[in-house]
Amino acid sequence: MSTASGDGGDAGDGAAGTGGGRRIPPASSMPWVRNLRRFVGTGAGLGSEALMELETKRILLEIFKERQRKSKEAGSIPSFYKKKPEDGSISHRVQKLAKYRFLKKQSELLLNADDLDAMWVCLRENCVIDDATGAEKMNYEDFCHIATVCTEQIGQKCKRFFSPSNFMKFEKDDSGRIAILPFYLYVMRTVSLTQARIDMSELDEDSDGFLQPHEMEAYIRGLIPNLAQLRDMPSAFVQMYCRIAARKFFFFCDPHRRGKACIKKVLLSNCLQELMELHQESEEEVTDTEQAENWFSLTSAQRICDMFLALDKDTNGTLSKHELKEYADGTLTDIFIERVFDEHVRRSKVGGGNSREMDFESFLDFVLSLENKDTPEGLTYLFRCLDLNGRGFLTTADIHTLFRDVHQKWIEGGNYELCIEDVRDEIWDMVKPADPLRIALTDLLSCKQGGTIASMLIDVRGFWAHDNRENLLQEEEEQVEEA
Repeated sequence: MSTASGDGGDAGDGAAGTGGGRRIPPASSMPWVRNLRRFVGTGAGLGSEALMELETKRILLEIFKERQRKSKEAGSIPSFYKKKPEDGSISHRVQKLAKYRFLKKQSELLLNADDLDAMWVCLRENCVIDDATGAEKMNYEDFCHIATVCTEQIGQKCKRFFSPSNFMKFEKDDSGRIAILPFYLYVMRTVSLTQARIDMSELDEDSDGFLQPHEMEAYIRGLIPNLAQLRDMPSAFVQMYCRIAARKFFFFCDPHRRGKACIKKVLLSNCLQELMELHQESEEEVTDTEQAENWFSLTSAQRICDMFLALDKDTNGTLSKHELKEYADGTLTDIFIERVFDEHVRRSKVGGGNSREMDFESFLDFVLSLENKDTPEGLTYLFRCLDLNGRGFLTTADIHTLFRDVHQKWIEGGNYELCIEDVRDEIWDMVKPADPLRIALTDLLSCKQGGTIASMLIDVRGFWAHDNRENLLQEEEEQVEEA
């Protein structure tokens, strides 16, 4: 190797010494060498492993800097409140315009009354009659054929109802057929709930998915002309009716009393279904009993309003403890009335500092709790009154104290003598609490007799109904047989 190198060097020197050869410049003076060195120095000319190592170092450095920045900000509380745009501002106008266009687009995708009628005609014309039951049914092939016909007549907006998953939701017979009536009712209910959600969203001023009392009242006011049983309502009573009707939604859909009801909860609640029952025409002979049981009926609203006016002896628009004691002919115990004011009535700003008066909204909650004692919401309201010490449970001493007033009214009514300890033991046997020494709200809810127990402890008439339950049941059976 060295000999070859030397020979090469001698040859080069000889060539350089001759007059006709070219001189090779040194490597440092060549431009491409300088550029290559500069390129390698930037790291761009490194191999894949070297590049990966550089990229890893860069990422780790960024992570380290980000953690340092977050550690410095850890002492401050992050922002969880975003101020809503002011009325009239550009952002507020853009938000309202976007909401209006979105709701309009969703409304255009809904089936109207004519579309629903056309769908029902298609269902009946393309179904088969079950020989055994006479019901109108369709199999999956009929279902797909009806979907094609409806799409041609109505348009693409009905196509979503004819999906395979919707077909599987319904009960099928041995031949794999479903009845057309449940399917049609499902379509109608879906359209109705979607329209209700659109209407409520239009009234939701701040677009937070919740309705405030005045927004719910506006929604009910808009429904009145479309409800057959409310069309003849006197115009002077409309505002009062809306207050009464809206209060039930908030009693059941706003358990924490925040002053706003979630639209999703409202749509899924039984309250909306009960309100929509007023669509029935009066010719269908809706009985007075059914109207009285429906909170949203005009008869029920007038009854509650008259009841409040009758109790308000001094006509100041609120009820005192003495006035409320006359509720239900004075059968409620004094200790229960006291507890209602302690737990559910705010202190009045008028008069003495410790004076409390029940306003109309609080009275509506009071009536709703007594008329819905078997519901979780009603029982929760009453349990707060029964929990004398606010400990979250009832002891034998609490039961004894509560029933003592019932026992006094029972004796004053000329009934037989009672042993309070026997009633207390009966209540314990009815509840069967998880802790044998105390009764919690969960125990009352799980025993399915919480409403009966609450009535026994706050109302002498409720205890009388429990004591005579067998006779009352026999009378009901006799009335049904006579009917």
